[in-house]
Amino acid sequence: MRIVIAGGHGQIALRLERLLAKRGDEVAGIIRRPEQAGDLLAAGAEPVVCDLESASVEDVARHMEGADAAVFAAGAGPGSGTARKETVDRGAAVLFADAAEATGVRRFLVVSSMGADREPPEGTDPVFATYLRAKGAADADVRARAGLDWTILRPGRLTNDPGTGLITLADATGPGEVSRDDVAATLVALLDEPGTVGRTLELISGDVPVEDAVRAVANH
Repeated sequence: MRIVIAGGHGQIALRLERLLAKRGDEVAGIIRRPEQAGDLLAAGAEPVVCDLESASVEDVARHMEGADAAVFAAGAGPGSGTARKETVDRGAAVLFADAAEATGVRRFLVVSSMGADREPPEGTDPVFATYLRAKGAADADVRARAGLDWTILRPGRLTNDPGTGLITLADATGPGEVSRDDVAATLVALLDEPGTVGRTLELISGDVPVEDAVRAVANH
């Protein structure tokens, strides 16, 4: 399987690239800066330099030709202001979805955020509130597309703790945290499970093995 990942140098994306490459998939990661290429090569992925904030649909589509699946794992990241939440977390997600539809890449996964489906509570940091609204708008755009077999994953608070391989995955889990390792492992399992198409799922640490949790959701 060939998978193209937007935000290819992100912490979740690098973990995902390593897992996919290890099992023999062909992986391409879209990055903004050429100096990030070495980290992708080390992870077993092909680095593709393309700035999703300035690229056209045609630019991105060229890099998605022949892919079997696409994963949007990009984000403006900590330290970026409200403007880039809009151009990356919303704008780049919409652009990536447009390119997937243009090239007939149906399987489409989005790494979103818990809380993106509701208005941020009063008192939320303004930049984080903009981030959640941008994620929510991007998710709504993807969910409206008949041309994509989409799954939206909304992890809880992310940690760099070693993955346990044990998760809780459901339409609504309640608040919690989850390691980036386990998010990446869940994305791999979701790619393989067509029964999760059209689902928006929350993810936190739990006590169910990743593949079992994904299978249970698909059969529910």
